[in-house]
Amino acid sequence: MSAIDYAPSPDTGGPAQPLLIVRDLQKYFPVRGGILGRAQGRVQAVDGVNFEVKKGETLGIVGESGCGKSTTAKLLIGLTEKDRGEIIFDGKALGRELPLKDLRRGVQMVFQDSYATLNPRLTILDSVAFGARVQGLPNPESLARSMMDRVGLDPDRFAHRYPHELSGGQRQRVNIARALAMSPRLVVLDEAVSALDKSVEAQVLNLLSDLREEFGLTYIFISHDLNVVRYISDRILVMYLGEVVEVAPVDAIWERQAHPYTRSLFSAMPSMDPDNRTEEPPLAGDPPNPINPPAGCRFHTRCRHASGVCKTTVPTLAGLPLNAAHRVACHLHDATSGHPEAGQGVPA
Repeated sequence: MSAIDYAPSPDTGGPAQPLLIVRDLQKYFPVRGGILGRAQGRVQAVDGVNFEVKKGETLGIVGESGCGKSTTAKLLIGLTEKDRGEIIFDGKALGRELPLKDLRRGVQMVFQDSYATLNPRLTILDSVAFGARVQGLPNPESLARSMMDRVGLDPDRFAHRYPHELSGGQRQRVNIARALAMSPRLVVLDEAVSALDKSVEAQVLNLLSDLREEFGLTYIFISHDLNVVRYISDRILVMYLGEVVEVAPVDAIWERQAHPYTRSLFSAMPSMDPDNRTEEPPLAGDPPNPINPPAGCRFHTRCRHASGVCKTTVPTLAGLPLNAAHRVACHLHDATSGHPEAGQGVPA
């Protein structure tokens, strides 16, 4: 593939500047009911999320269903309008220096449902070329053929087929090719491999790793599978009920989970050791109602280490004393919080 086939927007901030900065991102969805459809509350889907994504890295985002992962992804690409906060892409703030059209050229998304995201009336070639054609890129059909070939789909065989004629793995390759045809710098992958067979999943993960290296891509990888996240990610961000509770390099968080919720997620992973049996559920109960979340730390209703301060005071996301890159929002790690076990971390 020639350099002409893939021409992302220029790097304006240099390698030291994060590609993406998210500040105080918030999205509430109104809940309506009754005959007149009056508002009866708001679902706090994303509430004050902050993080950065460095150029060339893969940030994995994990958490239970309903924690705000997919809503965050849709906010990043402009599919959902934010209520508050800033999205800064390579030094340019969305809505000020950066128009939405330019953001969608630089940021693309691959969704979980490979069939629902493709127009059944368009051929594969037209689907891959559609975005490039809308953006006014030169030779969109030639570009689409090049990208199809790069993701392992022979253009001569697949160009004039329709989505229903392809397998799930082939359709997901089409979605990856469609995203790459826009020459993005950041690709958001929302459960992009969760619906695939394990053998196909491994092939797609290896493809994504190769594409990242070849095109200098940056990924945000959302998944429930911690082993998959560990394989492809450089850092892991953990969300709970619309908030970030922990973020750290993948090796650091695998060695030590600093937040009780993160430890519960890791404890729920199935083990291949027959002697390592789970005697009791690592996490009991359902998440609180996002319409009326609890005060203080939102996890305190399910945390065995909760104390009075957890019920009244929101913990600050801060670096651990021995590793500033490992940040956690928990009173157990704040020696000044007033928690009876403050400064000791999560007990083993």
